[in-house]
Amino acid sequence: MIILRNLFLSFITLLFLSSYTAAHADSIAPLRSEAKLLNNGQLAINTRFQTELPEQLRNALKQGVALDFILTYQLDKPTMASYRHKLSSWVGSSNAVNYRLSYHPITGRYRISVGTFSTEYNNLDTALKGIGAIANWHVLSEGALENVAAKDVAASVRLSLNTSKLPKPFQINALTSRNWDLDSGWKELKIGQ
Repeated sequence: MIILRNLFLSFITLLFLSSYTAAHADSIAPLRSEAKLLNNGQLAINTRFQTELPEQLRNALKQGVALDFILTYQLDKPTMASYRHKLSSWVGSSNAVNYRLSYHPITGRYRISVGTFSTEYNNLDTALKGIGAIANWHVLSEGALENVAAKDVAASVRLSLNTSKLPKPFQINALTSRNWDLDSGWKELKIGQ
């Protein structure tokens, strides 16, 4: 009887986890994730994502809640350079790009801000194409991958909703609602030379 109950609980847990993963697998999907190994030992990353906002987030955006997304990368190989990169990322934050999506009701336009640069869009679907889009993003310090072949380098990128930047009531909502959990997961970069 106990074994049967444990099997049933395991089955329910597995069913929940698979439905949770399937529901969010397509919320942020990479359309392009590639990098080029430069002569100076850096990587130049190019990405584009397809982001789908659940209705609850669309409504929050229309009510004036800005949504912050973060694009990060990690170096996986070669091992020694990866180790140095992980140590340096504890000190600095140069391995991330922050995107802020906001809606302006007076103009009826959406704005994406990256640092001091911002662009406005007429509709949400077009604006979402700009979240996580980057071209020629030079990462790592010069010489970090000097004398390393592209085939020996592995790196990945991740785009996610930064719920810690939401207003406090929405942070609580983000903890209890799966709709607020937007994350592409780590996606391997295709690296060329």
